[in-house]
Amino acid sequence: MRWLRIIRPQTLFASFCPVAVALLTQSEPVSWPVAIVTIICALALQILSNLINDYYDYRRGTDKKGRVGFRRALAEGEVTERQMLIACLITLGVCLLTGFYLVWIGGWVILLIGLTALLFAWLYTATSKSLSYLGIADIFVFLYYGVIAACGTYYLQISALHQSSIAQSDQSSILPVFCAGAVCGLISMCVLLINNLRDIEDDRAVGKRTLPVRFGRKAGLGLMLVVVLLMPIFAYMAYGWSLPMLVIVPALVLCETVRKAEGKKYNLCLLAAGLINALYTILVAVNCAILIK
Repeated sequence: MRWLRIIRPQTLFASFCPVAVALLTQSEPVSWPVAIVTIICALALQILSNLINDYYDYRRGTDKKGRVGFRRALAEGEVTERQMLIACLITLGVCLLTGFYLVWIGGWVILLIGLTALLFAWLYTATSKSLSYLGIADIFVFLYYGVIAACGTYYLQISALHQSSIAQSDQSSILPVFCAGAVCGLISMCVLLINNLRDIEDDRAVGKRTLPVRFGRKAGLGLMLVVVLLMPIFAYMAYGWSLPMLVIVPALVLCETVRKAEGKKYNLCLLAAGLINALYTILVAVNCAILIK
């Protein structure tokens, strides 16, 4: 149970949902072996990123015992640095094993996505110029937990089912997948913004230049509102006037809740944001089921 908490299961909607949404949105039948391995690989990549984040934020002194955010294993002394590094290596092994299979299916495009995903998982906190410390992680969260995850899933399905490149398939069908995945990416951006709004003072103290640190709390809240308002636009581009557009309702409620949040109440907002990603995926599933009928 300790390691289950350490991998932060409450965050894993961010990697699961864009893959699931892409599988639901594509017009072709699903290749389930490829779909299952894709999901495992996506989850493993995020878990690896979480573990690396735990390790390097502890080494930098960003995470401390008794922090306002969710408990961090190293900061609380629950595991040693060696144990965390071993966990990172085991998770990396899962990423590589599943990744080799997906590269065999999808070729150099999937290899490029996989290598850059591993690189950014490490760059997120591991170096003196880490993405999270420069305040540009939001862009990569949108891409890798949104459009790239969705379009990569689509590409793998096309490769598996038709044994050809995406250029030889129905190119018009990728636009709904792209836009559907973008909504997941926007929700994940909200997760990161909530996290950074909660930690604004601690981040400022250790030189972590997140967007709220750079431009202030009001700017962070304003950006979150813009991100939320973009969600139904992308949902419309993916599905037209449809159930997935209703994601705006809980997202706006979340936005207002975050505006009033203090201290540990931000943690409930983070959980809510993850559930909104799951709710959006359910809305997509119901909408696709209605269209099939």
